[in-house]
Amino acid sequence: MYIPNHYKNENQAELIDFIHENPFGIIVIQGENAPIASHIPFMIKGSPEDGYHLVGHLSKKNQIAQLLKNSMSVLIIFNGPQHYISSSWYKEEEVPTWNYIAVHAYGSVSIQSDSALLDSLHELVAQHEKYEKNPVNLTKMRPETINQYKGVIGFTISINTLEGAYKLSQTRKEDHQSIERELADKNNFQATEISNAMKKTNQFPSK
Repeated sequence: MYIPNHYKNENQAELIDFIHENPFGIIVIQGENAPIASHIPFMIKGSPEDGYHLVGHLSKKNQIAQLLKNSMSVLIIFNGPQHYISSSWYKEEEVPTWNYIAVHAYGSVSIQSDSALLDSLHELVAQHEKYEKNPVNLTKMRPETINQYKGVIGFTISINTLEGAYKLSQTRKEDHQSIERELADKNNFQATEISNAMKKTNQFPSK
């Protein structure tokens, strides 16, 4: 994707952490006549030494599932916080803009076996259920319930390129405190998250 140098995040560890924290992505493939996309959850696994891969699944009725093939190149988009930035918050006249964080992962597909798919589903559910008061355990479900997995296709994506766009007013140091103050006044989740990301990325002291 197009990323001006001052918004480019090339810290691979930070991008991996971002995907861990924002695992609901968009898989994009080239269809017969146009690009096709679906919103699905992912797990990211691996290490800096061995490389990273994404694990996902789709309903077999999904058009993407019907077109996926081993070694197919795909794009996965992970979105973070975003918010409108009014230029009325600046000291000098300028056009408004938008702050946001997004990560693109490019890689190739490997279709999972049924046993690998089932293992992945167990891991995905366990990963998220651990935060619940009464966590669901797939191993304790009735066979007719768990057999619903036969309606989905599982796959992994070996990541060959990660790109991170962290557009957080890096070029407007003189307006940083004003932007933070205005975002805080919005009192909504997206504004708060963008403000927090600005503090972390730009490291300008707040007053």
